[in-house]
Amino acid sequence: MNDFFKKTDLTRTETEKIIDETLLNKDDGELYLQNSINENITLDDGKIKNTNFTKTYGMGFRGVSEDVTAYCHTNSINKKSLIDASKNINSTLKNFKSYKHDNSIRRTNENLYSDHNPIEAKSLKEKIAILNTVDQYLRSKSNLIKQVTASISTEKKNIEIIKTGGMTLSDNQPLTSFKIALIMKKGSKNTQGSYATGGRMTFDNYINENNWKQVCDEAFRQAEMNLDARKAPAGEMDVVLNNGWSGVLLHEALGHTLEGDFLYKKTSVFHDQIGNKIGNENITVVDEGNISGRRGSLNMDDEGEKTQRNVLIENGKLIKFMHDRLSAKLTKNSPTGNGRRENYMFAPMPRMTNTFMMNGKNTREEMIKSVKKGIYVDALGGGSVDIVSGQFNFTVNNAWLIENGKLIAPVEGATLIGSGPEVIKKIEMIGNDLKLDNGFGTCGKSGQLVPVGLGIPSCKILMTVGGSKT
Repeated sequence: MNDFFKKTDLTRTETEKIIDETLLNKDDGELYLQNSINENITLDDGKIKNTNFTKTYGMGFRGVSEDVTAYCHTNSINKKSLIDASKNINSTLKNFKSYKHDNSIRRTNENLYSDHNPIEAKSLKEKIAILNTVDQYLRSKSNLIKQVTASISTEKKNIEIIKTGGMTLSDNQPLTSFKIALIMKKGSKNTQGSYATGGRMTFDNYINENNWKQVCDEAFRQAEMNLDARKAPAGEMDVVLNNGWSGVLLHEALGHTLEGDFLYKKTSVFHDQIGNKIGNENITVVDEGNISGRRGSLNMDDEGEKTQRNVLIENGKLIKFMHDRLSAKLTKNSPTGNGRRENYMFAPMPRMTNTFMMNGKNTREEMIKSVKKGIYVDALGGGSVDIVSGQFNFTVNNAWLIENGKLIAPVEGATLIGSGPEVIKKIEMIGNDLKLDNGFGTCGKSGQLVPVGLGIPSCKILMTVGGSKT
C-alpha cells in the first residue's frame, strides 16, 4: 500500500487526531486518500495519436449530520489543507447538535484481484507494437475498412480510508481496458463497429493474441453486418435481446431506479414498491460487487464497506435497493457495499457494481421461433433513462428482422423506447444463457464516472421500436 504520509508534514497520529476532533460530533464521515496512475495509448488511422500518463493524488474529507453532507477535497495532502477542510466541515454542520455517530463498518478479507500493476506489465514500446499489430490484422480482413482506432488503458488506483478511532481501510485497484472501433465503407455507405474487453485481472488476461483477435473480429462483424442492412421497422413489436451487453438496458432502465438516494428522495418510480411484485415471476435481478476480477468489482466500496451480493428483485418481487451508508441510515436499512465515487474530488453515492438478471428456462432459438414479426437485437448501443419517470431510449447497433420465427435480414437505425416499470412487466421469455459483458462498462451519474459490469440472458420483450418502416 502507498504510504500517504511519506512526503507530507502530516503524521498519521496528527491526521487521526484531526479526524477524531472533526467527526466525533457528526453522524458519519471519513478521510479518503487516493494516489493513482493511469496510462492511455491510442492508435488512430495507423498512427499513435496520443500517449497519456496521468497521476491523481489528493484527499477528500467528509462529515455527515442528518441528511446534510459537508465535503472538502484538495490535491495537497498536508497539515494546513486538512485543518482547513476540518474548519469548513465544522462551519457547514455547526447548527446540528444532536447526533448518533456511526463508526461501525463491515470489513472484508476478500481479495478479488491480485496485487499487480498493469501499467508495468508491458513497456510503452511493447504496447505500441501490440496496437500496430492490431491495426494490421484488422486491415488485412477487408479493403473496405477505412479507419481503425485502438486503445489500451491501464490504471493502478491506491486508496486509503481513515475513520474515527484510527480505523484504516485500504485497497489497491488495478484496471485494464482494450478497445477497438472501426469504420467500413461500401459505395456511399459508412458503417461502424466497436468492441472492448477489460477488468481487474492481469494485463495478459485481456490483451493476449487470442483475446484481442476476438475483440477485433466482433468489431469487424458489427460493421460488416450493417453494410447491406435494411431500414428497421417501427412500432410495438416483440424484441429478442441478445445476452451479455444487452444488460445495459437492465442497468439503465431498472438499475438506476433502485439506487438508495432515489429511495430516500422518493424520486424513484419504485420508492414505495418494496415487497410488491413489479415484474414477471421468473425475473430475478442481482447486483454483485464481489465477483473475482470483474470490472465492476471492488474488495471494498469507497466508504470502506465490504461489497456483497444483493438480490434486488426476486421472482418478480422488489426486495431491496442498493445503499451507501447515508441512504441506508436515512431509510433505516443496512449499507450494501454500493457507496462509490469517481475519485477523491467527490463524495460517495449509491452506485451499481455488477448488475445482471439471473437465468430463465428458455433458449434463444425458442424465443425467435415464437415471434411472428419483430427484431432480434444482436448488439445494443448506449442509452439513457429518466429516473423519475423511468422513460428510456436506447440505440441499436446491430439487429435482424424476424418474420414467422426466422431471421430474415439485418436491419439498421432501430431504437428501443419505453419505461423501466412497463418493460419489466412485458418480459415474456427469459433465456438460460446468462452472460456477463466483456468488461467495458462505464456508468455516469451526477457527473461521476465509475467502471461497472452488467449482464443478462437472452430475453423476449414486447416493446416500442423506433425505426423508419411500419
